[in-house]
Amino acid sequence: MGSVLAGVLQLLALIGALALVHAPAGGYMAKVYSSRRHLRVERWIYRAIGADPDTEMRWPAYLRGVLAFSLAGVLFLYLLQRLQGVLPGSLGFSSVNPAQSFNTAVSFVTNTNWQSYYGEQTMGHVVQTAGLAVQNFVSAAVGMAVAVALVRGFARSRSGELGNFWADLVRGTLRVLVPAAVLGALILVACGAVQNFSGIHEVGQFMGSTQQWNGGAVASQEAIKELGTNGGGYFNANSAHPFENPTPFTNWFEIFLILVIPFSLTRTFGLMVGSVRQGYAILATMATIWLGFTALMMAAEFGHHGPALQAAGGAMEGKEVRFGVGGSALFAVSTTLTSTGAVDSFHSSFTGLGGGVTMLGMMLGEIAPGGTGSGLYGMLIMAVIAVFLAGLMVGRTPEYLGKKIGAREMKLAACYILVTPALVLVFTAASLALPTPPHSMLNPGAHGFSEVLYAFTSAANNNGSAFAGLNANTDWFNTTTGLAMLLGRFLPMVFVLALAGSLAAQRPVPESAGTLRTEKPLFAGLLVGAILIITGLTYFPALALGPLAEGLA
Repeated sequence: MGSVLAGVLQLLALIGALALVHAPAGGYMAKVYSSRRHLRVERWIYRAIGADPDTEMRWPAYLRGVLAFSLAGVLFLYLLQRLQGVLPGSLGFSSVNPAQSFNTAVSFVTNTNWQSYYGEQTMGHVVQTAGLAVQNFVSAAVGMAVAVALVRGFARSRSGELGNFWADLVRGTLRVLVPAAVLGALILVACGAVQNFSGIHEVGQFMGSTQQWNGGAVASQEAIKELGTNGGGYFNANSAHPFENPTPFTNWFEIFLILVIPFSLTRTFGLMVGSVRQGYAILATMATIWLGFTALMMAAEFGHHGPALQAAGGAMEGKEVRFGVGGSALFAVSTTLTSTGAVDSFHSSFTGLGGGVTMLGMMLGEIAPGGTGSGLYGMLIMAVIAVFLAGLMVGRTPEYLGKKIGAREMKLAACYILVTPALVLVFTAASLALPTPPHSMLNPGAHGFSEVLYAFTSAANNNGSAFAGLNANTDWFNTTTGLAMLLGRFLPMVFVLALAGSLAAQRPVPESAGTLRTEKPLFAGLLVGAILIITGLTYFPALALGPLAEGLA
């Protein structure tokens, strides 16, 4: 009973903290992306890269900026890993092999941070700080830039212009992510997280033997990995490692960092489109799903059977005793309903239904509240679809925020929601049809199927968490998950920016008696229903073969 109460208190404290910062954080980001003023350091950066931050871009130019910047990031991070053996601060680690270098470069540039390697045994200080940590900042800033471009598509009319990608990228990095990450890192260091550049040293153990450990700039990377919904850990154990997440308070604080920007961006959206109530409707939808999934997870993990689980106070297998069932359940839901992928427990060790909740959270598209930027634009796409469904019910041309949702807009929205499920299901089927994956699966039957399904769900949705029990460090999985991450990140962005351009070019439609009030609770309920039905129809057969079969066995 005490562990249940602890979990509920953590949840209530988290809700209070998020509510406290929602308005100031959302308002600040709205000012950042609406300002016409450039800081001196920003002007230096624009001059260095040859960009004019005051030039407005239509969606093809904005997309070219996103793709060019991301391609440069992939190439740089790939070369950095391949050259690690001759770099200073490598800690004696050799260069990373080509397949894993490709997978890791794609992973961090796409904000996925899928890791098929042991961080403390593979990456030296230079790769960790100059490569992985930098991508934690800029990949999150890219997602925020695309979200802001879509918001401008709703807010503007008869122009087709979405702002300037380079200005949005630089501002999101320097004005939002860097100061917040510095503050977060200082708090983590004060609470015991490691921050140094020490080499490998021997650590004594209770039984008399020793173990090798290296330090690193852990706290600074931990802060931005959560704040930017990245998820890649400095150590293989990720946020279950005491160097990254030493206390129950840091565990709670890291969950707060995961959720603060995605939830606050709904306020930014409301301010930029001129209706704060529209932002509240999106916030209510996100919060309803997040709270519902948290309740399901806690019920699955606390609803234990048998004397061993009752003595432990819940399903404690694979969980840290520092955090307990409540803290682990709250972290697992938050990391899979966003595109974070950080873990403080092994999701493979959750109960069958609990593991299914984590998987379903990613299958929703990670929109409640979703990734940094990607959650907002994903939810707005679902809002467009919900408006279209409502229009079909009453026989009226659908409108959202004064823009007509016609055939072109619906085709783009439909392509957006079809891309990720196609990648997940096709790659999972291909993996199970070939002889290689069964040798990578450490568990047979429904659980083994869940491992493969979870891997591609995580990769295509740019989450990055793993179900554990699957050896993904093979040429097949490094290549296919890398492709899933690339296509799952950038194909949806193509449709989002094309939709934004189409909306920005429209004339505003005046409200009438038949206009659907999208700021009302009724619309939020419709949106929740549309999300759950679309996801259920898409993934239920696959879930029935994996977590549902295991949980109901």
